[in-house]
Amino acid sequence: MITISQTERITSQKKIVSDYLKSVTSHPSAEQVYLAVRKKLPRISRGTVYRILKNLKEKGEAQEVLCKICHYDGDTSPHSHFFCQKCGKISDVFDTFGLSKLKKLKVGEIKNYQINLYGFCKNCQKK
Repeated sequence: MITISQTERITSQKKIVSDYLKSVTSHPSAEQVYLAVRKKLPRISRGTVYRILKNLKEKGEAQEVLCKICHYDGDTSPHSHFFCQKCGKISDVFDTFGLSKLKKLKVGEIKNYQINLYGFCKNCQKK
């Protein structure tokens, strides 16, 4: 009988969490990730999902998007986020906002940045 070691099981759990994050553009909260991943892995615990998300963030494989509730983004390319203050939707904004000028400020080596923009999305503006 072949048994799966604890390491392999966690690796497969981490892969499913990571794959889910990379498959969505909705910037899910940790709770939303847990509920989605549970459909594939019914026995996964909430704590395991939270630890995997923390690990992915620490290894640079996911971004933690901060607001009242932390949300996660599987796209780790340099970009900013727009937060709709009415409906709560989070959208990616791929614009450097003059980052090349910041690199010339001689404050040190910029490895990453996070710019958050707030306002009302197109749908909420129409209402």
